Amino acid sequence: MVHSDQGCHYTSYSFINILKDKKLRQSMSRKGNCWDNAPQESFHGHMKDHISEKVAACTEFLEVKAIVDDYMDYYNNRRYQWELAKLAPNEFYQFYTTGIYSLDIPNKPELSVPSKSAEELGSGTESRDSTLDASASGQPLTE
Repeated sequence: MVHSDQGCHYTSYSFINILKDKKLRQSMSRKGNCWDNAPQESFHGHMKDHISEKVAACTEFLEVKAIVDDYMDYYNNRRYQWELAKLAPNEFYQFYTTGIYSLDIPNKPELSVPSKSAEELGSGTESRDSTLDASASGQPLTE
């Protein structure tokens, strides 16, 4: 899966054909909604800050892959985040789905109930935007 905004290079015939040839699926932000990409851009910004020097020293793809894999493991399992009840993302997922808080601290946070349902947040089976359908079918949005 390749997620991008609706920039002209991501909606061009050439780019869509490259994805199709590689058997990759395209996903795009909704038109005029920069918040769709915010979590991914934040993640990649943090990752670049942490690994750019290590990656620059690599000479083989497998070296880069190992560095990225290590960072993703660190980010998901050992990088604690204030916004996620002071837990790492995988720990927060467990807390959210089971209600069991993994840290032994006083004043454990309450499990908040989402203010919107999953459907209201756009997790339904239909596309959030017609551009997703068009790009997934291989029909370019621009030339």
